[in-house]
Amino acid sequence: MFRAAGVAAFALLIASGAHAQAVDPNQWLEEVETPRALDWVKAENNKTLPVLTGDKRYQSLHDQALTILSATDRIPTPHFEGEAVFNFWQDATHVRGVWRKTTRASFKTANPQWETVIDLDALSKTENANWIWKGADCRGPKYDRCLVRLSNGGKDAVQVREFDMATKTFVADGFKLPEGKQNVSWLDDDTVVLSRDWGAGSLTDSGYGMIAKTLKRGQALADAKEIFRGQTKDVSANARVMKDGAGNKIVVLSRATDFFNTEYSLLTDAGPARLSLPTRSSIQGFVNGELIITLEEAWTAPGGKAFSAGALIAATPAFLTGKGGEAPALLFQPNPRQSIDQVGVTKNRVVAATYDNVRGRVMAFEKHAGHGWMSKQLPAPENASVSLVAASDVDDAVFYSAESFLVPTELKLADAATGAAETVKTSPARFASADLVVEQHEATSKDGTKIPYFLVRKKGLKFDGLAPTILHSYGGFQLSKLPVYDPVVGKLWLERGGAYVVANIRGGGEFGPAWHEAALKANRQRAFDDYYAVAEDLIARKVTTPRHLGIYGRSNGGLLMGVALTQRPDLYNAVVVESPLLDMMRYHLLPAGASWIGEYGDPTKPEEAAYIAKYSAYQHLKAGTKYPLAYITTSTKDDRVHPGHARKFAARMKDLGAPYLYYENTDGGHANGADPKANAKRWAMHYVYLSRQLMD
Repeated sequence: MFRAAGVAAFALLIASGAHAQAVDPNQWLEEVETPRALDWVKAENNKTLPVLTGDKRYQSLHDQALTILSATDRIPTPHFEGEAVFNFWQDATHVRGVWRKTTRASFKTANPQWETVIDLDALSKTENANWIWKGADCRGPKYDRCLVRLSNGGKDAVQVREFDMATKTFVADGFKLPEGKQNVSWLDDDTVVLSRDWGAGSLTDSGYGMIAKTLKRGQALADAKEIFRGQTKDVSANARVMKDGAGNKIVVLSRATDFFNTEYSLLTDAGPARLSLPTRSSIQGFVNGELIITLEEAWTAPGGKAFSAGALIAATPAFLTGKGGEAPALLFQPNPRQSIDQVGVTKNRVVAATYDNVRGRVMAFEKHAGHGWMSKQLPAPENASVSLVAASDVDDAVFYSAESFLVPTELKLADAATGAAETVKTSPARFASADLVVEQHEATSKDGTKIPYFLVRKKGLKFDGLAPTILHSYGGFQLSKLPVYDPVVGKLWLERGGAYVVANIRGGGEFGPAWHEAALKANRQRAFDDYYAVAEDLIARKVTTPRHLGIYGRSNGGLLMGVALTQRPDLYNAVVVESPLLDMMRYHLLPAGASWIGEYGDPTKPEEAAYIAKYSAYQHLKAGTKYPLAYITTSTKDDRVHPGHARKFAARMKDLGAPYLYYENTDGGHANGADPKANAKRWAMHYVYLSRQLMD
């Protein structure tokens, strides 16, 4: 009787859209930590763990992953705080990690002399908590005090505490903000600006702060002074203090009306002054009195100067608030096959990681009196992925990295003023790659669009359709999937004879804003069609067959996996659905789903609910359909993509008698791995499942 009721309920759910949610028989699984829900999780974990961790390959895969994730010879990721270089480090000894510092000269040596600033393992033990590092904001120019962000268990919600760099202790009477999703930055030595939960009526529907205030040292939260307010329907409202190398300081106020549209204002003595920027733009930095901005849409500035979508520009706050001055200037305009992936600012210059047909380069820009902005290219390998790592605000030093599928990461330190760069760190090879080759191909999507993808395979592949192949993609939020060196993929999959594919489907940022916008809202099906086109192209090239093809995605990529499983179950034999969005008719009701309405659409609007309902995976699981064994995994502590999506999907598959494995990590947040040990277990379970489905 219960099974029949469930099937009937889902038929009603599809027919009636958002209005039928009350009949969902699995909705109780959205209750994250109720005893009933956790008992269900425990029962599912107890069924899955023996299958995956009991496999003869598990221990070897786990140990290999742990060795990689805990390696002490990997490159420490640097960031600048004044003249010093800081790094957050985790290994087998420091499982939760240490925040540490050294000098630039020492960092460049083979064995830097690190000074521990905060030991999270010791702090967690002392405070009986599972502290996960979420970063720090240190006040310049002395960098003597920092606002440290700590998450208990890996949630996006953090506690913020003031830390004294001289005594290496938390300041007893300093700033201390209780747990919450919050943004905070220094205004002066004794004042911060922040947006957070201030009590009833202070959060948006997305669960983020709607009101920005200033808080003075020793002042109670209840007495903080409001400086800016958004609206309940917004994603968030924030205040950010920006300083340039010349000592200029401004407070930029932002009201994100949805995930991609933001109204910017400048805090003045008279209150907020609106900046005349388009809402689809991003303020990237502040250099010599000018804001550095990327445009996600075409814009005609006051006075008539026009800029195309994708452009990198500079504009003064005075001009943008209608007080005259120099018109905005163009720094870089990508062509249709180019994109700007990252932008950073040093003391006097702008640096950017750009891509041309998914191949990276690093550029530096500086303003010359009478000649405008001029650029130079910084040294980087050909056909590599590049990433800005850190930019100094006391000089023009910048760290950036370069890597590719088969070439380990190298870290460079450059002077953006001269263009000179040196390689200061090189990651050792973690897997054998001499017999591997990387190819870039194109598949033709349903509407004729060419979709590029990378294939990493054995040089001697027979093209008989027998290669165990993993197809990975994301396809959303203008995030690009780039050719990066992934030692876990290399060691646990490629070295064992598997092939690996990364598809640059629409919805991503590989070719700028237009590539992303092509799969927004009502056009989301294009991203799915692109993905199927790549799968079919791999089969047509005889790289693999559905029997040996597996797919993997997480977060928005997990949404892609759920849709692929329900729309084209014939194409694959393995589907890893990680931290997914699956019930798209209710995603806006679960934290932090309402913030993504700009990407997916609003299920409360009938016309938008109609196109969402066409692909929402949870509602499209059907009795009598032959599905491959799916592996669904999430985290209890994930407060970004609610674990209820994955739970309900697994429960629905169980109700239909469809094959699945379900595992829920009890820590780790949206990253799904709070420490190297947890991540090693996670990856080993992934690759045991993929091996069983594609290699056995």
